[in-house]
Amino acid sequence: MDGIAFPADQPPLIDQYSHGAVHGELGLGSFETHLAAAVGAHGPAPAGTSYFDSFTGLAIRRWCPPLLGLEPHCPPARYLARRREVGAYTAGRMLLRGSGIGTFLLEAGTPSELTSAAEIATAAEARAHEVVRLEPLAEQVADTSGSVESFIGYTAEALYAAAQHATAFASGATYCDGHAPEAGEVRRAADRWLRARRPGDRLAEPALVRHLLWSAVATGLPVQLHCPDPRPLAGFLRATTGIGADLVLLPAAPHHRRAAQLAAAHAHVYADTGPRPEETLPHAPFGKLLFSSGARGLPELYVTGARSFLRAMDRLVREWTTEGLCGAEDGRRIIEMIASGTARRVYRLDADAT
Repeated sequence: MDGIAFPADQPPLIDQYSHGAVHGELGLGSFETHLAAAVGAHGPAPAGTSYFDSFTGLAIRRWCPPLLGLEPHCPPARYLARRREVGAYTAGRMLLRGSGIGTFLLEAGTPSELTSAAEIATAAEARAHEVVRLEPLAEQVADTSGSVESFIGYTAEALYAAAQHATAFASGATYCDGHAPEAGEVRRAADRWLRARRPGDRLAEPALVRHLLWSAVATGLPVQLHCPDPRPLAGFLRATTGIGADLVLLPAAPHHRRAAQLAAAHAHVYADTGPRPEETLPHAPFGKLLFSSGARGLPELYVTGARSFLRAMDRLVREWTTEGLCGAEDGRRIIEMIASGTARRVYRLDADAT
């Protein structure tokens, strides 16, 4: 893997969080739209520039062309022409199979233009598991509920049904304290939301989000917390100690360091390494950290996410080895732990021959 100290017998990566890849052909404009989203930009690139002129764009040009039979760093137009030449499905399959990822955890209910867990498993010749996002689950129930009582009851049924097949739940809760909301508070919040909402409106009632979060924890499945800043969830993390459900923090930059510290402080809490593992590894035991690509839309993002992670881990471990902080075997074990071992344990994927 181009200098990465990742043994051939090392299990493939487990990508704990992504959304899937787009179907269909992508021209320069549509490819740039997805690339813009990946780099956090809005709207078209300034005149005379391209989003290929970004760190993610450079990574795509470095790692993806060889998987399609081209030289690294080939011009974007040549790369996209090759993509069209082999066809969108074949190109996606070649990219996913060359990513080094053996197991994908995808959020269920992603837009229809993105691959489902079953589709990405087939394309990548890998395993894929569904992660059920709590807020869309409640929104779907609300679209067909005629009363507060039916909404609360049907939501509980839907959550129980999802727990029978899902690998984990996920939530975008930005705050949750150390107490589950009381039944009366939940009913009043549901009444406010149902009266004001229109079909398709997103769930933004804090008490209902907290209710969903506590209900998900009660199932015993792991719960992913997509929290820009994890600190407002500190009370919830403390209160759920000993309940039996693991919590995985997926923060936004620049909060990965804080997430790692919270993972270190609580036995049932884990954290995503983020794009710069060197910033998180000093702040948590290595067995509390996990890899994710966060890919959405472009299959190329699975490749760049995996390669960037492995290269960063390799640089860090080589530095530690050179300094005498750890031996080569310890370094390989640390990489494997964060790349797949911890995810296999937290998400109970031991049956997967990854």
